[in-house]
Amino acid sequence: MTIGATTAQMNISRFGEDGIRIIFGEKIDPEIHEKVRNFYFYMKFLELPEIIDLTPSFRSCLIHFNTERTSFLRLSELLQEKEDEALRPGNTPEPVRHEIPVHYGGPDALDMKVVCRQTGLTEQEVIAIHSAVSYTVFAVGFIPGFPYMGTLDSRIHVPRLETPRSRIAAGSVGIAQGQTGVYPFASPAGWRIIGRTDVCFFHPEKEPYSLLQIGDRVKFVQTP
Repeated sequence: MTIGATTAQMNISRFGEDGIRIIFGEKIDPEIHEKVRNFYFYMKFLELPEIIDLTPSFRSCLIHFNTERTSFLRLSELLQEKEDEALRPGNTPEPVRHEIPVHYGGPDALDMKVVCRQTGLTEQEVIAIHSAVSYTVFAVGFIPGFPYMGTLDSRIHVPRLETPRSRIAAGSVGIAQGQTGVYPFASPAGWRIIGRTDVCFFHPEKEPYSLLQIGDRVKFVQTP
């Protein structure tokens, strides 16, 4: 138990001296991510004083805890006791739905020609495929406000850049492998850029600072 535990729906393991990582599945999948959301919102609702922070991701949730208030063993046992309640459907708020206008193509679409060449599609076909579905926000990271969204249609799966760009414009819309995302401010970027939006994704003066939260649904809409 000092290393971890596995239940019917969770794999619990130690993460450093003050962390616990709970994994709910082995792949990026909306059904698995819904378990992440149920768990995350349930634990937030409990407001346990021994828990410092909760970080949800694609298929897992990371808990940082106060080592003066609890231990890995005690918290792991508590999570196992709460498993059924934590993963019960209905713990989560209704997903917020967003429509994001995007300027596809042109000078903002730094990689559109490469994407077309790699996929064998025309520019308009790439745009139609990318804007056809509603994406789920699986995680928010690597920079504040950056949403990892999926899943991307396999017809427009392309690899990341071998050498990331040192800087791209705020609002750049990128794709890489099975995901899509929006760079909230000017930053380095390794994804393939196919357009740009004027929507602000990062508000440092607000709480929450990110426009999108895990579980939100995003539909991209082509604009002139």
